[in-house]
Amino acid sequence: MSHHTKRIMILATNGFEQSELMKPKANLEDAGYRTTVVSLESGEIKGWDDKDWGEAVTVDKTVDDFGDIADYDGLLLPGGQMNPDILRMSDKAIDIVKKFGAADKPIAAICHAPWLLIDAGLVNGKTVTSWPSLRIDLTNAGANVVDCEVAIDGNLITSRNPDDIPAFSKAMIEMLGEKAKAHEMETT
Repeated sequence: MSHHTKRIMILATNGFEQSELMKPKANLEDAGYRTTVVSLESGEIKGWDDKDWGEAVTVDKTVDDFGDIADYDGLLLPGGQMNPDILRMSDKAIDIVKKFGAADKPIAAICHAPWLLIDAGLVNGKTVTSWPSLRIDLTNAGANVVDCEVAIDGNLITSRNPDDIPAFSKAMIEMLGEKAKAHEMETT
């Protein structure tokens, strides 16, 4: 067992889809991972729940002071229409996604969040899924778009909507476990 605390970055801002942050976060924590919510500004960010604002989540770190990508085992990108659309305007947020991609760490993006994968240049040649309205954007960015509850390709895990959260969470936890095993074999 490595001494390394398993830690997942959740990159989100106001308008994240409530269930897509809260449920995978709880599933990851149940599996023994620590989660760090990273956003554009400190304080709190507010979720979107169905047709109105939902619960607030405390921001642990900002895109300016999140530490080092090496401190994290994976990246969770919740959806919601507003959240990724705001994040993609932030060079720092996109740079974080790029760095997780370059480090080949698991990146799990659900619903509208694959927009961030497009802007980070990570979808070309990859098989992905998403909320239906993004699929043309993904295809135009060179992705092979499928319609299924979870698509896994390399370090990318993508899902379509809140109904897919159980499969999405399971895929992320499994990939994190496989990466940890491979890492232990390399270091022993």
